[in-house]
Amino acid sequence: MNLRALKRLAVLATLAGYCAPALAASEGEPNIFAGGIGNAIVTLIIFGSVVLILKKFAWGPTLDVLQKREAAIRDSLETARQEREAAEKLLVQYQAQIDKAREEATAVIEKGKRDAEVVRRRMQEDARKETDEMLARARREITLAKDTAVKELYDQTAALAVQVAGGIVKRTLSAEDHKDLVAESLERMKASEEAKLN
Repeated sequence: MNLRALKRLAVLATLAGYCAPALAASEGEPNIFAGGIGNAIVTLIIFGSVVLILKKFAWGPTLDVLQKREAAIRDSLETARQEREAAEKLLVQYQAQIDKAREEATAVIEKGKRDAEVVRRRMQEDARKETDEMLARARREITLAKDTAVKELYDQTAALAVQVAGGIVKRTLSAEDHKDLVAESLERMKASEEAKLN
């Protein structure tokens, strides 16, 4: 209760003190409010003293304690509000960091896919080039082997022709005749081979 309420209570008690003798006389019973104006004044003085003592020794310290408690609660609420705001800011920062990390991871994955595609294409191109080179080398080797085989065939044919001609003519050819005959035979075979290829 505050001071106004106590004052009102004191006024009511005083009025009750005035009215009590009239009531007591009419009813004939003893009344605690019976008495005169002196009694009322003494009661008011005692009441005022009690109010002042309570105000000084009970209400004051109690109000101080309550005000300190209210201030502590207010400070706690303010601290909690600030901590909540800080936590919300941290949450936003962490969410932004998570989003950034997710974007970076996606970028790394995409880069890895692109790099893998580049490596795959390069490997295909290298394999294609190597295959082309192997085919070209095989063709050259085949051509070389064919040319060698044809030359050997020409040489053998020439030797056989010389032997056959020598047997027919019954004479031995000189080395110079042999050479001319081989060259002439080779020219004829080459011409007939080229005619076949074309």
